[in-house]
Amino acid sequence: MLFLATAAVGLEGVVAGELRRLGYHATAVNGGAEFEGTFEDAMRANLFLRCADRVLLIVGRFEARTFEELFDGVLKLPWETYLDVNSRFPVSGNCARSQLMSVSDCQSITKKAIVNRLKAKYHRDWFQESGATVPISVTLHGNIARLTIDTSGEALNRRGYRTWNGEAPLRETLAAALVDLSPWRPGMPLCDPFCGTGTLLIEAAYKMSHRAPGLTRSFAMESFPGVSSEMSKRLRDLAAQEFQPERIQNIFGSDIDPEAIRLAKKHIVQAGIGGLIKVSVSDMKDVSPEQPNGVFLCNPPYGERLSDRKSCEALYRSMSHLLRQNSGWSLCVITSHPQFERCIGMRASKKRRFYNGRLECEYMIFEPKSK
Repeated sequence: MLFLATAAVGLEGVVAGELRRLGYHATAVNGGAEFEGTFEDAMRANLFLRCADRVLLIVGRFEARTFEELFDGVLKLPWETYLDVNSRFPVSGNCARSQLMSVSDCQSITKKAIVNRLKAKYHRDWFQESGATVPISVTLHGNIARLTIDTSGEALNRRGYRTWNGEAPLRETLAAALVDLSPWRPGMPLCDPFCGTGTLLIEAAYKMSHRAPGLTRSFAMESFPGVSSEMSKRLRDLAAQEFQPERIQNIFGSDIDPEAIRLAKKHIVQAGIGGLIKVSVSDMKDVSPEQPNGVFLCNPPYGERLSDRKSCEALYRSMSHLLRQNSGWSLCVITSHPQFERCIGMRASKKRRFYNGRLECEYMIFEPKSK
């Protein structure tokens, strides 16, 4: 079976790297990374991937310039392999740069073709769809139809520990990617001086402790026909055994907002690592780590969430003092402000472009001059 671990724009290579570290031959493609495997492999990917959005089973791909070609292509796919007589199979859709631009028509035709296929295979005229849900999607891009089954259910950023997003939420999957792409490695001090409700700190702690991000949540595939509950339990047990919370050290953060820190502490507890990350109420200007070397990793205010953009730029300028006072530390920042480097008065040694929600942002890494 062929699977696609979907990813936000710019993170395809990061997700491919994650899959390779899990032992799979993965190829980065537009929208994610593809890998071959079984449902057990899909379950492992759902459990352990930190930066992917979903894990989709690719049932088939084919050219479809007309609704007739779409119907015939869907009809030829082996839906009986994944759906039993009781399966509920809602069909979602998406069309872009295709001759077939009516999403609702594509969904309807796909559903009809699947039903016709199942009628022939199960010798039934009616399906109540009273069983487990198997989410199906038809995507048309450049006149190529792709039919997939969503094995994840809720998006993989839904780890379960975050119950309040704050004013400028950073998705858990993007936060994990920022951790991976930073110069920080487990064992080094990590500080977030704008920690908000704690997402970057928690994702770093998960990496440090080998904690599977999907450990305490469920996935759609666990109710699919032919997917063994024993297999799911075995993989969860193995993931739980890998979790080593005692490895979490030197991860700390602060924020000027007391309510954000209250929620950060709550989220840290809900993440199963209560007491292992230190957070406090503090102005960024007062942050003074004891360690001579480390990494500042942060998602500071962008200006969109400050009433006065000039105040935001003044804040950026003051961040240069943070580096001067801690000359052995690197600074990693994600921001949508186009003049961040001008404000901070230095050039980033590395830059990458991402989207934080709908905002186009740059991820900048400022390394110590001694490097």
